[in-house]
Amino acid sequence: MTEKIDWKQELLDAEKFNKKRENLLKNGAKSLTDNWLLGALYIRWKKLKGIREESLPDCSSSFQEWTKKIEDTDVCQS
Repeated sequence: MTEKIDWKQELLDAEKFNKKRENLLKNGAKSLTDNWLLGALYIRWKKLKGIREESLPDCSSSFQEWTKKIEDTDVCQS
């Protein structure tokens, strides 16, 4: 069973914030800029807890690789 973590309360307990940020953590975002700030606070909480995201795989390829794959499939189909 997964335990639900209240990251907002943990962050409020860990640090002192100005009234706007404290209100934002307690009552949630009301605008887009509030959402951005809340996201930044969430990232701060993750850094405090030592939580790291897994890096995404490198899915990039070059145009030359793509054309070679196309040429190889054309040769096989002929």
